[in-house]
Amino acid sequence: MQKSMFKALITALCVSALTVHATEEEASEPDSVECLAFKADPDADLGDVLRAGCQPTLTQMSALMDNPVGNVAMLFTQYDSYLIRNDATGDEEVQGNLMGILQFPKGISKNWNLINRIVVNIPSVPLDQDDLDDLGSDMGGTIPGHINPGPTPSLVNLAGGRTTGFGDMYYVGLFAPKDAISYDGGGKGVWGVGFDVGLPTATEDVLGTGKWSAGPSALYAYLGSKWKVGGLLQHYRDFAGDSDRDDVNTTNLQYLLYYSLNETTSIGAAPNIIIDWEQDGIDRFTVPVGIGINKTINFGKVPIRFGIEAMYSVVRPNDIPGSRWNFRFYFIPAVPSALFGWMK
Repeated sequence: MQKSMFKALITALCVSALTVHATEEEASEPDSVECLAFKADPDADLGDVLRAGCQPTLTQMSALMDNPVGNVAMLFTQYDSYLIRNDATGDEEVQGNLMGILQFPKGISKNWNLINRIVVNIPSVPLDQDDLDDLGSDMGGTIPGHINPGPTPSLVNLAGGRTTGFGDMYYVGLFAPKDAISYDGGGKGVWGVGFDVGLPTATEDVLGTGKWSAGPSALYAYLGSKWKVGGLLQHYRDFAGDSDRDDVNTTNLQYLLYYSLNETTSIGAAPNIIIDWEQDGIDRFTVPVGIGINKTINFGKVPIRFGIEAMYSVVRPNDIPGSRWNFRFYFIPAVPSALFGWMK
């Protein structure tokens, strides 16, 4: 039921965005002098564009989607496939995770927004929950992270089979200024600081941490005409939950590095560095590097960004299973927040 509710949420959001955006475009006059002037300005305020009855261009929407704290509502739909390796035994398995992230801004003052991210996970791990129960094991749980749930901290092939279901949910809130920092040499900087909360909503022990967790978050990104560079830093520490489960004390740094081939196409990647402070030595660290490509297109009336990335962990745990390769596919429909009055 939870899976079907999640699918229904995705469908409703996409249909709603399509309907609202189509209605706005039907009412526009793209050939007017004012609309032509807006189209010629890549930095035009999209609120002004929509209030004038005009439509944002694909280039303007793509640039807005590049801004991680921009005035845009986006529904990230992402699938990650991890090759999990236990270096101690040489065993390898594949773990998957379907993630949905609903991101939307909410104006809280004249100069500040609260950027909201609601994260839903549907993991599929190479362990059978019933077998683990028979073994009397309390191992399991995904490493909390805003983008990249980590490998199950259990021995690969300890229990055969597979468990798929609803995982832990997360909320990230970032307080961000509405105006970006303008640099003399060109480009702009955006930033935000805030907090994150992890909720133990997993349907099976092996799919979640069993803990309530929280911690600080911070983001910075440089957005140039060609390069987009930055990172989102989060930390999770448990404060309540199942006392028999492992403690959560994890840092997640998602760094981004993209180069624009043209106004709607970029190459690069946004891997997640995971540091599990409950482990010792090198076992704490998973450090991937990667490359990929993404493109923004109009699907009907709605701009959607499609992307694929491949990542390899140059540093990974030695004594516990760790992610060796990660292949990521995502698509992101988006609409300007100016279409929704309650977001202002």
